[in-house]
Amino acid sequence: MDLIKKVLVPLTDPAYAAPYLKLAAALLPPEGKILALSVVRVPEETSLSEGTEDARSYRAVLEELKAHLSDDRVELRTLVRVSHRLSEGIAETAKEESCDLLLLPWKGFTASEDRFFGSTIDRLVDRPPCNTIVVRGADFAGCRRILLPVRGGPYAEFALEVASRLALSLEAEVTVLHCEQRFSAPGFGDRAYRSFLRRLQYHPHVKRLLTRHGDPNAAIIQEAQTHDLLIVGAGFKPEPTSYFLGPVVEHIARKTEKPLLVVKTTSAKVAEFGEPAGEEKRRPLSERVDKWFAENSFHRKEFDDLKKLLDLKEKQGLTISLGLPALNEAETVGNIIHTMKKSLLEEVPLLDEIVLIDSGSTDDTVKIAEGLGIPVYVHQQILPQYGSFRGKGEALWKSLYVLKGDLVVWIDTDIKNIHPGFVYGILGPLLKEPQIQYVKGFYRRPLKVEGKFYAEGGGRVTELTARPFLNLFFPELSGIIQPLAGEYGGRRGALEQVPFFTGYGVETGLLIDLFNEFGLPAIAQVDLEERIHRNQTLSALSQMSFAIIQVFMQRLEEKSMIKLLEEINQSMKLIKHRRQSYTLEVKEIRDRDRPAMVSIPEYQAWREEILSGRARVSN
Repeated sequence: MDLIKKVLVPLTDPAYAAPYLKLAAALLPPEGKILALSVVRVPEETSLSEGTEDARSYRAVLEELKAHLSDDRVELRTLVRVSHRLSEGIAETAKEESCDLLLLPWKGFTASEDRFFGSTIDRLVDRPPCNTIVVRGADFAGCRRILLPVRGGPYAEFALEVASRLALSLEAEVTVLHCEQRFSAPGFGDRAYRSFLRRLQYHPHVKRLLTRHGDPNAAIIQEAQTHDLLIVGAGFKPEPTSYFLGPVVEHIARKTEKPLLVVKTTSAKVAEFGEPAGEEKRRPLSERVDKWFAENSFHRKEFDDLKKLLDLKEKQGLTISLGLPALNEAETVGNIIHTMKKSLLEEVPLLDEIVLIDSGSTDDTVKIAEGLGIPVYVHQQILPQYGSFRGKGEALWKSLYVLKGDLVVWIDTDIKNIHPGFVYGILGPLLKEPQIQYVKGFYRRPLKVEGKFYAEGGGRVTELTARPFLNLFFPELSGIIQPLAGEYGGRRGALEQVPFFTGYGVETGLLIDLFNEFGLPAIAQVDLEERIHRNQTLSALSQMSFAIIQVFMQRLEEKSMIKLLEEINQSMKLIKHRRQSYTLEVKEIRDRDRPAMVSIPEYQAWREEILSGRARVSN
């Protein structure tokens, strides 16, 4: 049982989850993990993205489960997945999370005449994605006598391991009931089974070993009367069409109301009949994107409880940095620093540092930041031996050398309606979902024209350049609502492994490169509601588009998706309006591609120093 480190528990009604979570904890060794799963079912003819709102509601409900599990020896994680079929969503999750055990709560009956457990559980037990236990019962704490009937089936060893773990956790004793019968299943012969029975005589948790002849159904039902819990292995027959439970298990389930565990493993012999082991149906691309959209789109309000986020941070032993890239943002930078410092450093110490990364401001930006007591670095002075380029991307790349956190968040410093949620909204998915490496913000962007605000209309480069190009060439990323948003964050271990474009193309490059490196499930997005900031001129947006298109062309050529006959043009002719005419102005717009920070020797040495310093403190 030491091999069972991670248990998946699908829940249709979290209000009745407590007994199953406690049972899962009883089966786990210390430091094991329980994954509590709810699956949002979306009708077959409907896009999986329609499950986004329900997924958010399910996540909120599952959060309350942690109060039902008082066992500090195990970790409880909650998951929400979206699927057209419940069984498919459960099986996919078990495989994606590399679960060792699937625990399936069963209400004890089904309304379907041609199903025993019900359509979902029947499908899962028929072809289990991992070792599986179907559980009937509401309270196992009082179970002191466990009955384990064995008949020579292939799941006897696993059933014994389950019984042993529960006996240890519940302070119970195990009775093994051996029912004599003729062997017919190939590979489970008389000699192997006799050896198994001999070992039972010396097993520390087996208090009685009984042998009964004749009808096994009658013998099991009779013994069950004096026991609190039954553990049985599913039936096994070599014919592909055979019913997976077998007649004995079905008889036991129908004739006794005692708590019952039915176990089945994913042995190679079982996999021989039916689909080959490991063979999975590949979802169409559009469906994969819809599924990602529903499961990996969050809202900042899901993370309003900052104390819970702080608890997650401390349990994981993480440090968090907020980097503020700035160039002449004196109008807004002070309020941003004050807001984040008060809420996320002083009231709840979610952040370990707030650092301004200046790009040579000529106004009071630096003076304001220093007056508020936060460190200030000028990006041109960081790693000067590698030179310096203009642009936000350059500041972000160099900031990895001065920011110390395991998680790094950046937000723009021109936000006028700043709220702590711009930061904790980004951090929430990173702290709650260990597979997520990178989180992008999205929001409504009002457009100000001639002094009037329009609710929609901002993000013109996003809608006219970035998203069309993503849909054309990187369709897996077509569900990203605002790929150019300036509010995002990730795990240092991911960010340090990818290159950074120095200018306007930094957001596009990070998104593509992190996707290529870690896959779509490692990326998430969070609704930050609304962002009011300084709108740029049409000329500036045109230059931004030009730089972003260059990034797409470069990445496509590197992937051999396109072959350019000539080098990409990096100068743009800008149209200038004069009093009575127009003229052309040539401007070079070129994003350099900084290498992955982890490849820089000075960074490697700096990281070693930081890590060794932490080790000394912990010792």
